[in-house]
Amino acid sequence: MTTTATSSPPAAPLLTAAEFMARYEHIHAELVKGVVKEYPVPGFKHGAVCSRIDRLLGNHVEANDLGRTATNDTWLQTGHDPDTIRGADILFVSYERLPKGPMPEGLLTVAPDLIVEVRSPTDRWTAVFVKVGEYLSAGVRVVVILDPTTETASVYRADELQQIFHNGDALVIPDVLPGFSVPVRRLFE
Repeated sequence: MTTTATSSPPAAPLLTAAEFMARYEHIHAELVKGVVKEYPVPGFKHGAVCSRIDRLLGNHVEANDLGRTATNDTWLQTGHDPDTIRGADILFVSYERLPKGPMPEGLLTVAPDLIVEVRSPTDRWTAVFVKVGEYLSAGVRVVVILDPTTETASVYRADELQQIFHNGDALVIPDVLPGFSVPVRRLFE
């Protein structure tokens, strides 16, 4: 019997951040260590939770003239050589990190103070933790993961233990958003 060796197809070349931005500007995707990862568009519940937290954060930030918020998978580079670009559900960047003036186009070039991700039903916790680590390593001060399934808010900071806020708690982030407080249950109503 003769056997033939089979080989795997050659791996696609790794993309740089600039190549990714040019090719995937209108696609729901991220660049992970040079490889494009397309993601399904999340459903209504995910979008409703994102909308709620964005409105609450945005209103607080605007009322207190603290900086800017952004949503809709705003791209942020979290790694280099090979490049990684993540799309944050919601982010806040203070005027301290990005001064007042014209808003930059395209890729955000400074680390936000805060990123909020809403866990989708397709998100595995291991992948969520990798993303949290990337954000913190890139200089993000606080990462919040909202989980609609458990109705919790998990708060992460570099070199600190995770904080979990449950349905009966108020989510507060005094080191990044002084005075901001919202009942966790309100995020999931």
